Amino acid sequence: MIEHQFEDRGMVVADHLDAARDQLRTERVAVAAKILAAGRFALARMAELGHAFEDMIVDDWELAAAELGAELGISRGRACTLITQGRDLIVRLPALADVFAQGAVDLRVLRVILHRVALIVDPDVMSVIDTQLAEQATSWNALSDERIGDLVDWMVVDVDPEAVRRAREARRGRRITVEPVGDGMVEIYGRVDAAKGAVFDQGLDALARTTCPADPRTFQERRADSVDALTAGAKSIPCLCGRPECPAADNEVAKGQFVIHLLGERDSVIEAHTGHADEPSDDEQRTDTTPDARHGDNADRDTVDPVKAIQPARPTPPALIPGYGVITGEALVDLIPQATIRPVPAATDLGTERGYHPSRGLTDFIRCRDLTCRWPGCTVAVARCDIDHTTPWPYGPTHPSNTKLYCRIHHLIKTFHCGPGGWTDQQHLDGTLTLTAPNGRTYTTKPDGAVFFPRLAVPTAELGPITVPPPAPGRERAAPKRSRTRTQNRAYRIAHERAHNRAAIEADPPPF
Repeated sequence: MIEHQFEDRGMVVADHLDAARDQLRTERVAVAAKILAAGRFALARMAELGHAFEDMIVDDWELAAAELGAELGISRGRACTLITQGRDLIVRLPALADVFAQGAVDLRVLRVILHRVALIVDPDVMSVIDTQLAEQATSWNALSDERIGDLVDWMVVDVDPEAVRRAREARRGRRITVEPVGDGMVEIYGRVDAAKGAVFDQGLDALARTTCPADPRTFQERRADSVDALTAGAKSIPCLCGRPECPAADNEVAKGQFVIHLLGERDSVIEAHTGHADEPSDDEQRTDTTPDARHGDNADRDTVDPVKAIQPARPTPPALIPGYGVITGEALVDLIPQATIRPVPAATDLGTERGYHPSRGLTDFIRCRDLTCRWPGCTVAVARCDIDHTTPWPYGPTHPSNTKLYCRIHHLIKTFHCGPGGWTDQQHLDGTLTLTAPNGRTYTTKPDGAVFFPRLAVPTAELGPITVPPPAPGRERAAPKRSRTRTQNRAYRIAHERAHNRAAIEADPPPF
């Protein structure tokens, strides 16, 4: 009886293991189907456009990515990645595409493969590699990225030595990334030249050692707190021991030339600044704070951000740094003494303005209300966005009910690929935006700022009837142009890297 029970439990556990394995295969099939569908859509859409906009900033590729991103609710970058992966599989690696579609190859393996074969330009060579990959890649799912790269290079070097990705590509991968991780923190990671990395590392060490031994932070915490000081060129960081006799009491406060924008509730900012909350008047319900990363007397007095009300006795509420996440009330208290505080006007205080460019007050309101590009799926932060007139100026007014944020690419798409057969957008009084794609599908986005600060969603004034003439014929061709097409850029980069590889081979030929 007992033995039978153990056997039953073992069978249940095995069933769960089998289910996990089967779901992994199902997941791979679904991912492959999505990527291949994205590639087929882009190829069909660009063929439909007749490659008419290849010389424009908003080319056929961008138009396809805009539609795909809106439909899937993903960023432009992710949409472009899906298109690239799908197109490369369909056009360059059809045999590998077949096994990928069956769930036999993981997406991680595919990413490494696509990168390592990117320099191959001869279709016959590509066909040979494609056949080998279709036969062998199914056994690579458990391997590391480095081992997969080595195996692909082993194939490539035998038929096209100039197409092997060499050490020079490491420098082209240089980057620094700052990503919010919640709780008022970000992660900083990247890839830099070794010498520069050593300077950065040793600089943080040196600054972290400038406090006295009684500083309550760990050495690693002091290194983290030294990043802004190092960026600003400071020679020390403030010690936090709090002792009157601290030998590091005169350590300097970092003074740089950078400004960060921080959005907080009006009363929380006032309380953090003065130690007590204030009662908001009817015409001053929201404030804008702009903490200054310079932490010095030369703060930029033209910086901005919003604010709202809380109960005075409660702990200081958190605030928001657009693009970087939420910071705690405690951190806000530390930042406010170095901040310039400016109110954001209420929606009801803003009316129609003369001219195309919005005033500072209207600009602040739009940026704080929207926070990001309003295109479906786009997450480009406010600092990299333009203010767009929903109904084009001068037919539509410069008014909070007719203005919102778009990143530069989506602004160009809306401006030059609009009207019948193009994109149209409709702005609602609470800032909600409805976009209609060329295929007739509609998408709705809501302003991010209103999620954090509900008063920013207070309806703006309703505009009267507006008559807008139809877009001029050939409007698309008036958009900014590229110096080289996307295809030419890609060919140039490949030729450049192959030339370096060829020179390296000729300078050090194999000993056989």
